Amino acid sequence: MSLVHPDARLVDVPGGTTVAGGELHDRICEVATALRDLPPGVLFARTEVDLPGVLRYLGALAAHRPVALIDPGLDADVLANLIARFRPAAVLGTDDASVPTTGYRAADLAGPAWLRIDSYGVTPHPDLALLLPTSGSTGNPKFVRLSATAVLANADAIAEVLHIDADEIAPTSLPLHYSYGLSVLNSHLRRGATVVIEPSGIMGRPFWRAVEEHKVTSLAGVPYHYEMLRRLRFDPARYPSLRTLTQAGGTLRPELITEFDERMRAVGGRMYVMYGQTEAAPRMSTVPAERLADKLGSVGPALPGGAFGIRTDDGAETTEPGVTGEVIYRGPNVMMGYAETEAELAAGDERGGVLQTGDLGHLDADGYLWITGRLKRIGKIFGNRVSLDDLEQVLRGAGTPPAAAVPAGDKVIIWLEGADEATRKAAARALSERLHLHVTGFDVRPIDALPLLPSGKIDYRTLEAGR
Repeated sequence: MSLVHPDARLVDVPGGTTVAGGELHDRICEVATALRDLPPGVLFARTEVDLPGVLRYLGALAAHRPVALIDPGLDADVLANLIARFRPAAVLGTDDASVPTTGYRAADLAGPAWLRIDSYGVTPHPDLALLLPTSGSTGNPKFVRLSATAVLANADAIAEVLHIDADEIAPTSLPLHYSYGLSVLNSHLRRGATVVIEPSGIMGRPFWRAVEEHKVTSLAGVPYHYEMLRRLRFDPARYPSLRTLTQAGGTLRPELITEFDERMRAVGGRMYVMYGQTEAAPRMSTVPAERLADKLGSVGPALPGGAFGIRTDDGAETTEPGVTGEVIYRGPNVMMGYAETEAELAAGDERGGVLQTGDLGHLDADGYLWITGRLKRIGKIFGNRVSLDDLEQVLRGAGTPPAAAVPAGDKVIIWLEGADEATRKAAARALSERLHLHVTGFDVRPIDALPLLPSGKIDYRTLEAGR
């Protein structure tokens, strides 16, 4: 799998080193050699935002060993459950002092690791290259099975629409075990660009020092990041090299899209809004920077090689403009399928390049997609089905603080960040008037800060548990 262009560079900010060219190739090969002859099975790689984490990922791909990228902050019991279900050949990136779980022993596999003692295991399908979890640090995640073809196709398509070339310099503003963060790495390495490895994130001063010092050219963020950047009064004029912003991972408020788009245009820069899912390796569409203003609220046309359709309630599929239904995506970047146990790692492609996204939306006359909600993000108020995403959208339009809606029997709980009593009452009234349902159906509660997954998305599972 030729993901890394010969001219690609990794800048390790904490380590103060740059790895490129022949040295990068040799470092990847060193890891690949350590992993190639392990027992059958997938590899688990606890993936920090650091150089060893990147090299483990690239080394596994080079060794043609399917690798599952694991959140290093994953709860111990969840990790233990995953290990029991998938019996990985090895768990990479463990702590030197950690005690191996039952059935494993400590080993050195280009770094501290646990090696499975039993030599017998399921041999993964030869097309399988990457596994990414479907949820964050809670719950019982299953894996998305991605082929090398899907990963490369998406990296190429993203690089094409974002005009990534060897002059681009991107920082690790997102976790690498998160599909969006990984796709930034993939698309830049594929085109011989530079990736600056800086683990503190956009809220840390070291991150912004790295942006200045290494002349970073682009920044990727989810909606939460842009909310925070606004509070920090982000001014792109302070960073002359930074001229591209990209946003995915959920719906960003239209007023914030406009605000950041105008800020970037004022300094000769550009902003891209994208749409994707882990199941699509992960991105499916991008709004061209020059169309962002007149297509405000859209997630754009499909990436090169992909196509959208809309499946209506009767099961028919159409590309006619204005028809709302489930968004169907077709493309070479679609997953092979899911895996919940070790046995399913041997399965081939079960999707045939077709992804039922679970999102509701419609296409316009130009083929641009507009997402309107989720099929499964549904609640009931006095027996009336309501889209929880629509409720949040109504509140965004009303100018309330960040909000999250979760179902609660025959009503809906709305969590409002830092909201006083007057704001909560106003929010309930706004929803009542918009949906023509009694105000008591909306239980609006305050919260200091909405819980977030490592990806920056709202952790609805935690909110539901605390209702």
